[in-house]
Amino acid sequence: MSSTLDAVRDLVTSGNARISEHGYDELSDDDILVRDLLNGINSATVVEDYPTFPKGAAVLVLQFDGNNRPVHVVWGIPKGFTSPAVLVTAYRPDPAKWNEHFTERRQ
Repeated sequence: MSSTLDAVRDLVTSGNARISEHGYDELSDDDILVRDLLNGINSATVVEDYPTFPKGAAVLVLQFDGNNRPVHVVWGIPKGFTSPAVLVTAYRPDPAKWNEHFTERRQ
């Protein structure tokens, strides 16, 4: 498990989340709805955890949109703070770069 994801889940569930400007751009580019990611945070699966990232703890997770299509989402918590959860970016993973479950990078 990931303490970063646990903290993000708690923050999102309590309504203490925001979307970065870059995150909004990426969501728009890939036709991903914010509500799908907020509503689906409890079923997110950790792909990569970055607890010591210089800008604050972050975690790359696999989530699914309302049409059950995979989405990779990077959630973070700003360094030196305990909130809010920030959706840093989200994108549709490229099947050529990820395994069939989108949880491991291909070599």
